[in-house]
Amino acid sequence: MSKKRVLIITQEMKPYIDLTDISSIVSGLPTKLQEQNLEIRVLMPRFGSINERRHRLHEVVRLSGINVVVNDEDYPLIIKVASLPGARLQVYFLDNDDYFKRKEMFQDKKGKNFEDNADRMMFFGLGAIDIVRKFGWAPDVIHCHGWMTSLMPLLLKTQYKTEPIFENSKVVFTAYQEESFDGVITENFADFVTRNTDIEADMLAPFGESTENDLNLGGLHYADAVTLGSDDVEDDVLAKFEALDLPKLPYNSENDILIDYAKFIKDLATSQDE
Repeated sequence: MSKKRVLIITQEMKPYIDLTDISSIVSGLPTKLQEQNLEIRVLMPRFGSINERRHRLHEVVRLSGINVVVNDEDYPLIIKVASLPGARLQVYFLDNDDYFKRKEMFQDKKGKNFEDNADRMMFFGLGAIDIVRKFGWAPDVIHCHGWMTSLMPLLLKTQYKTEPIFENSKVVFTAYQEESFDGVITENFADFVTRNTDIEADMLAPFGESTENDLNLGGLHYADAVTLGSDDVEDDVLAKFEALDLPKLPYNSENDILIDYAKFIKDLATSQDE
């Protein structure tokens, strides 16, 4: 029997980016999943702070060349790859000079939000979906980490719900306490999303005003299963998590959380076979 497939989509991962709890969890999780006999691939942005020479990134020409449309403008998507140290794993980086060349991630050196953070989130989400389609690699589980991936569960249930490659995928969203940006990611978030996708405006209510917490709430709302990646998430995120009638995994610092995650994901990946 072929191995079950798990796609991890994340905004951070050691040793490339190490800012929040996301980095540690995502860097350790693939090895634990491989021990469960699962096939893993990872997608993340190629932020400008990632040293390509040190981490031995190189372009995957056969996957590059896609254009992603954001706000009616075409942006080229370049795919680079590196091997995760200490693991039999390829990490694929989504790159674009307009969105990811700058050294800082979401705020400038003075702590001011980048005005195009919503555009960058949209580019990353749509680009990730396009790349999986180009892989021709149908994931059994898509595990999304952090607010930058929060639109993925909704996109996969609406605009891409008829895509054969995703028809059996279960989407897991993990919410973290990150504090990556201040205030809202963009004014009129619903208008921004409807302009760039086929999503109807009324489906965006769970994303509220698009603060970081709001984005986490939206990601939790549309996922097939949910987990927490921090022990100090805001009260509204915790309340949403606890209220959902879905497979869920709370954060338990007394356990080896990577083992807990791996078992949780393995159970989801194999549940269709039961």
